[in-house]
Amino acid sequence: MNLKEIERVVGMIQSHIFKNSNAYSSGMLKSSFRGSGLQFREHQVYVPGDDVRFIDWKLSARSPNVYVKTFEEERNVEIVVFVDLSHTLFYGFNDVSKLQALIEIVALLYLLAGQTHDLIRVIVWADKTMSLPPKKGKEGLTLFISVLERLGLLDADGKVILTQDRTLNGHTELQKIAQIKSFLARRKEVIYLGDLSLIQNRDLWGKLFDKKHMHCFRIFSPVDKNDATPFLFKTRNPITGKGSVRELKGGPREPLFQKQRFKEIGVHERYLEKFVRELA
Repeated sequence: MNLKEIERVVGMIQSHIFKNSNAYSSGMLKSSFRGSGLQFREHQVYVPGDDVRFIDWKLSARSPNVYVKTFEEERNVEIVVFVDLSHTLFYGFNDVSKLQALIEIVALLYLLAGQTHDLIRVIVWADKTMSLPPKKGKEGLTLFISVLERLGLLDADGKVILTQDRTLNGHTELQKIAQIKSFLARRKEVIYLGDLSLIQNRDLWGKLFDKKHMHCFRIFSPVDKNDATPFLFKTRNPITGKGSVRELKGGPREPLFQKQRFKEIGVHERYLEKFVRELA
């Protein structure tokens, strides 16, 4: 896929997001992730109800009017998005895979950041760590799509390639947790996107998801919560590379955590709108 083809795919994704997300709003990022402070914007004539603490007495003394200072939020927020690949992301509902929904959510974040002048840093856990530099808007989305194409996850039309006979994710849980903690220690806003299918050490992940500035979203499909008809799913161990067949059937399931430490986004729902609502 060359640059022109990537730009074409980006345009398709962008138009799809605008068409299918009535809740598309840059105010979501502004309300969810605060800037570091306030900076002076301009003076305005005082009207009843304005905060008297912001009256500029020196300017008002030289004028027939009383003036107040107005401020705007200083936006220098960097949002770090971890994309946790797994083979179970390739199934979904009505031709919408969990990976497709995940990609569109990341695309939405880039487009929103272009409106708010924030920055999105995407880190993809694949066979190796793919760390994208902080970007926003269409520029960031173009870079993200090009990386997915190089990973063999998207075809020339921007569609997810569902046949993946290889190890997608070679990272241990400790490696993933250490990476997330490094950004939380720097007070970055961190978003985790995945289906949580590779989690084994529930205690470690549970403590991580409870931390301030951590936002965990589990992408799921109806199959994940199936409680009747069994499904057979071919998968491969991300560490050993050994293939196996998993039976995906329901019945009473042990909860992943003792309390809900993540928010769920279903591919059978209006997932872009729900992501906006859940993040706000």
